[in-house]
Amino acid sequence: MATHPTPDTQVLAGRPFPLGAHPEAGGVRFAVASSVAERVELCLIDDDLNERRIELTERTFGVWHGLVPGVTPGQKYGFRIHGPYEPKTGLRCNPHKLLVDPYARRISGTLTDLDAALGYADDPEGVEPSTVDSLGSVPLSVVTSPGGPDTGVKPDIPFEETVIYELHVKGFTQQHPDVPEPLRGTYLGLAHPAAIEHLVRLGVTSVELLPVQTFSDEPSLVRAGRHNYWGYSPLGFFAPHAGYASEPGREVEEFRTMVAALHAANIEVIVDVVYNHTCEGGPDGPTLSFRGYEAPAYYLHDEDGHMADITGCGNTLESSSPTVVRMVTDSLRYWATELGVDGFRFDLASTLGRPNGGKFDRDSTLLTAIASDPVLSRCKLIAEPWDATGEGYKVGDFGAQWAEWNGIYRDTVRDFWRGAAGGVDDLAYRLSGSSDLYDHTLRRPWQSINFINAHDGFTLRDLVSYDEKHNEANGEDNRDGTNDNRSWNHGVEGETDDPAIRSLRQQQTRNLFATLMLSTGTPMFVAGDERWRTQGGNNNAYCVDDPTSWVDWSETDEAESLLAFARRVVHLRANSPALRQPEFFDGRTTPTGRPDLIWLRPDGHELEEADWEDDDRHTLGMWIDGSNSQSRTREGELLADHSWLLLMHAGAEPIDVVLPGVEFGETFEPTLDTTAPDGEPASTEPLSAGSSLTMAGRSLLLLKAPRQD
Repeated sequence: MATHPTPDTQVLAGRPFPLGAHPEAGGVRFAVASSVAERVELCLIDDDLNERRIELTERTFGVWHGLVPGVTPGQKYGFRIHGPYEPKTGLRCNPHKLLVDPYARRISGTLTDLDAALGYADDPEGVEPSTVDSLGSVPLSVVTSPGGPDTGVKPDIPFEETVIYELHVKGFTQQHPDVPEPLRGTYLGLAHPAAIEHLVRLGVTSVELLPVQTFSDEPSLVRAGRHNYWGYSPLGFFAPHAGYASEPGREVEEFRTMVAALHAANIEVIVDVVYNHTCEGGPDGPTLSFRGYEAPAYYLHDEDGHMADITGCGNTLESSSPTVVRMVTDSLRYWATELGVDGFRFDLASTLGRPNGGKFDRDSTLLTAIASDPVLSRCKLIAEPWDATGEGYKVGDFGAQWAEWNGIYRDTVRDFWRGAAGGVDDLAYRLSGSSDLYDHTLRRPWQSINFINAHDGFTLRDLVSYDEKHNEANGEDNRDGTNDNRSWNHGVEGETDDPAIRSLRQQQTRNLFATLMLSTGTPMFVAGDERWRTQGGNNNAYCVDDPTSWVDWSETDEAESLLAFARRVVHLRANSPALRQPEFFDGRTTPTGRPDLIWLRPDGHELEEADWEDDDRHTLGMWIDGSNSQSRTREGELLADHSWLLLMHAGAEPIDVVLPGVEFGETFEPTLDTTAPDGEPASTEPLSAGSSLTMAGRSLLLLKAPRQD
């Protein structure tokens, strides 16, 4: 490893924007931002880690730039920043640390020596910087040509038709027997026909990928010799993660190929983006990129220059900083245009609306810049509406263009089916689109992203199999992960051979999944839940990269029956416009003369005020009048539908239910029954209006009242 300063290299002025490394005629134009730097060196690195340093002398708007002749795509590079090292003001420039370009389109290598990457000598708040050179111990940026395989035509699925499937690129195909072994766990594995076929037959419209922007193990994992599996530890906001490429160095091409394959199957690609913190951690973490350029331009600091943290991850990106606003919006546009993605789920999105770490503002600079951008405003924008603080819990408070993960929906539905006290008042709101949260902010029911569980938490199977978390495999003595699981093990903690408990757990899983799919709003579920996947009670497997976290494709009886049930319900939703309406119910009169939505008791009569206040009520009927469905075709025409009666009974004992009178329909046809492994009712013979039926304990029944044409 040798260093070769090259003062005689002719560097042309170039221009400051766009930032990053861009091949141009005869060379590559480099541009990097730092308003506090005194000198900036571009470092070109060869395969033997020999370093050629070239000083960038042009500075415009705080951007250092130059066009270097003779450099070609594939060149590895980094930057060294000469400037103030003053931790008391938040500044930590240190030219001994080779920095990743924040705008790098490809990033090669990993952090191999944490100590070499530390910017400080002994005390992270002290005045003495480290003099250990980090070259050879840190990732490198790579010059990348624009373009690549065509990403296909975007499906542009209307939100009211959307069914989101959250998956991990590696975990989805790592054990798939029909995906060639070299492609398993990669972008091309997800693009393989066997993977695509599963998605199509399941009926999902959109895959939501856990982070695929380049990430690096956070300091605590590096010290423990562990690795981040989920990817919520970003290093590069423009570069696809190289670890998911089947061929090193082709991650951009393979990502684009994956997007094209999904688009060809009419499936959207939503990516989970983490613009709230980075892998550099707190002040005692490594200097890999942002910290070394101009830390206060990227990270939240208090008035004393100390890093502030509202993410629980050691640092927080400063959402009010022009540097961050520009980087985030540039990154999003790159993924939406060059890489072809259709939407974004924003991790800990409340931080994006808390400038200077203060109170949440839905009209903050960064949230407004995203929502008003002419490219991004056409993408699906989904917020995780909380952060690591109480102030950041903002379910229902984002602006008009934002959909949200509805954590209140999750908690309410879990509580209902485990038999918790509380009645059905809140449940009715969740089933009908959560108008109490979203109707007052110019939003639609589909902006409620309904979910029972997600990557962080129990799988659907574990939700009905464990009362407590079992996170010992994470190496933190079971301290990590939430204790608020709202789960029920049905009598035995974990796996059991008891046939009655196993049968009830599967029925409860069907209850939960059917509730999700039949609720107004946009449903989201996790890859593998339809195949009875377990994590052994681990509700925070962020660092467990083994079969615990991977989808199990074993064809067991339980997995196959649940898969058949899931397909049935997803397709039932797709073919029933009244069950996925894009407008809130408001009691409007329909062509049949009845309101659009009616809530029913087991005796067939409407709920009265006292019924809503009954905390011990565990049965609810929901009548949706399909004659006034507000769903529309892609051309904008209204779609008529049958009317539907959804009966939900969370009590342990059977209950007699009286069907509504003839004014609701002459007959009712059983369509879905969660007591059956595949959801097929024992009899589909029409039942007369006003007749009685007996519902099994802890069961859900959907009946259709055929449209009278």
